[in-house]
Amino acid sequence: MEQKQRERFFGRFPILCILLSTLALILIGCNYDQLGDSWVVENAAATAVVVSTTPDALAAVTTETAVPLSPSPLPSLTPSATHTARVTSPPTETATPTPTSAPEHPLMIEVMRRDSYPGSELLIERTLEAGENYGRYVASYLSEGNKIYGLLTVPWGLKPESGWPVILFNHGYVPPDEYRTTERYLDYIDYLASNGYIVFRSDYRGHGNSEGRAGGAYGTPNYTIDVLNAMAAVKTHPEADPARIGMWGHSMGGHITLRAMVVSNEVKAGVIWSGVVGPFPDLFAHSVISESAAGFVPRPTPSSTRWPTRWRDSLFATYGSPEENPAFWDSISANAYLEEISGPLQLHHATTDEIVPVAVSELLQGQMESVGKPSELYLYDGDNHNIAVNFYTAMGRSLEFFDSHVKGAYP
Repeated sequence: MEQKQRERFFGRFPILCILLSTLALILIGCNYDQLGDSWVVENAAATAVVVSTTPDALAAVTTETAVPLSPSPLPSLTPSATHTARVTSPPTETATPTPTSAPEHPLMIEVMRRDSYPGSELLIERTLEAGENYGRYVASYLSEGNKIYGLLTVPWGLKPESGWPVILFNHGYVPPDEYRTTERYLDYIDYLASNGYIVFRSDYRGHGNSEGRAGGAYGTPNYTIDVLNAMAAVKTHPEADPARIGMWGHSMGGHITLRAMVVSNEVKAGVIWSGVVGPFPDLFAHSVISESAAGFVPRPTPSSTRWPTRWRDSLFATYGSPEENPAFWDSISANAYLEEISGPLQLHHATTDEIVPVAVSELLQGQMESVGKPSELYLYDGDNHNIAVNFYTAMGRSLEFFDSHVKGAYP
């Protein structure tokens, strides 16, 4: 009975039936995007094709450029075409940071050059047990309002007419809450102090009893600022020659030394052992640099909550990656300013250093050569991050270098 009624209806209203069928096909073909969490399209064999809207599926069919697709044609009335749902996101504009559109950053070498580092009077806080031919003291000075302590040595004997030459000694990474002014690097300091140099090793802010926050040497310029203020302070010592100043740095202290020598023109020469001396993008690439000695882990892991990742991610968010904004990353890297470095360098590195790869010192040596600046590189096979096996050889070379470029012709 129902079959006869349908045939009777189609016989009386054939045009209306065709129109209704066409309308149904159009609605199915064009309005599949209103079906909720998945899109369903029927093919010629009446088989449903489901396209998931999960984030992974969306990512698979969208691109970073988000080019809009051309409108899909209306479905044909001939049941031989298959309609495949395609999903795109609306076009989004991604602003690439540039040095002109982004704010200045305190790490920028030019910004640091515009600043001043007046230091303060160098005060003797405590007299320590003397060395073989020099006095030892805990001294203090001011850096950006923070009272910073340091270890000071002053030679005995007949002072040169202009005063004793000075070496600012920049220590490597030591956990700030474990740091003590009178500990660590004592043999290094003794070697230099006993050979006619005033040696001053700044603790850096937040280390030991020094005021301020220990924020690290890489994400802020604070430790370099402390060293530049230490240089101004040690000049006030009545036995110091303010015109003859060198710097020695180990590991993180090598990073500070290199930065100080492109910010200030007062450092006559620098000696760097096992230094973290690559440009910032290069540091990120060398994930073997260990936090235990270098002070941070340059691994591109955005999920990490360690402070080194936060400062790096902050720079990426503000200025873009090194690939997107190389000008910014050059602007904070001392390596981009080697043509204006204040003096020659002597580099020491163990080929088997497991903390800081020897490649960074080799890179710096090549960069110095490429800009025509004097530099020496000594490599030590089978040694460690502290160059302990070849300590006296390396210290002897360091002393000769300072005697030539800092002490000079003076007695």
